[in-house]
Amino acid sequence: MTPHFILAKEKTLPEITNQILDSCTKLQKIQHLGHCPLPTYNTVTEILDDLFELIYPGYGKRNNLHAGNITYYIGEVLNQLFDKLSVQISRSLCQNHLKSACVEAECNPRVQQEFDIKAQKITLEFLARIPQLREILQTDVEAAYVGDPACRSDTEVVFCYPGLKAITVYRIAHELHLLNVPLIPRMMTEWAHQLTGIDIHPGAKISHHFFIDHGTGVVIGETCEIGHWVKLYQGVTLGALSFPTDDTGNLVRGLKRHPTLDNHVIIYANATILGGETVIGHHSVIGSSAWIIKSVEPHSTVMTERPNLRIK
Repeated sequence: MTPHFILAKEKTLPEITNQILDSCTKLQKIQHLGHCPLPTYNTVTEILDDLFELIYPGYGKRNNLHAGNITYYIGEVLNQLFDKLSVQISRSLCQNHLKSACVEAECNPRVQQEFDIKAQKITLEFLARIPQLREILQTDVEAAYVGDPACRSDTEVVFCYPGLKAITVYRIAHELHLLNVPLIPRMMTEWAHQLTGIDIHPGAKISHHFFIDHGTGVVIGETCEIGHWVKLYQGVTLGALSFPTDDTGNLVRGLKRHPTLDNHVIIYANATILGGETVIGHHSVIGSSAWIIKSVEPHSTVMTERPNLRIK
């Protein structure tokens, strides 16, 4: 139903308040009322800041770290991070439970306590993965330095490259996604999307030594699979070709909808690759503005025909 706005006589604030309250009774899908709060964006972004402190120590808020104080600093950040992240995960678990049960936004104390305990276990498991996260992110820094002749140092990559920031947030969110944490992984990657213009779904599977150069406008869908030493330029779309529906017309979820890129693939600016059955073979190069909806053999070079330019 399209809203219909008409000019009306001047109203008082109490009248406007009552009208908004009336709309809250009617429009249930765009509100959340009850005693089971949602995760908050401010806290989730604070969590990402803390994780950047642990993943890239010395590059963030505290830049005078050395052997004498790093143990204390990491312990302090980790302690605060555990508290914040476990609360946000508990809220996301509660919200997911209420949604799946189709009940009001209320959790009884016993159920809430179960979510708190589960959230603490998930948080500990996630935090234990930080050393492995650091290992794979170091390969992404290496890939950026090797892949960009304009880059002068690893420090420049960590400080300046939006591609690394988006990949870092993706790798954090992907681990939470693997731990079946609802909502928060998407909140994280969408924050990175707003910040960098790079949209990576936390469900995508991306191997080591991954580099996104420039990055603005890159889209990587949920069921993408990307091998190692893959390089993407700005404007690349790895998307779905179609959205199958069931007999009732609803979207069928859980299918592989997005392409697979094998190892050592380079995709140049504004190329579009679509479809869950589309595979780009290893050591292939996809030229700028190419439109691909079928698989490409290994060691291939794909490019569009040279356009006819008219200069007046």
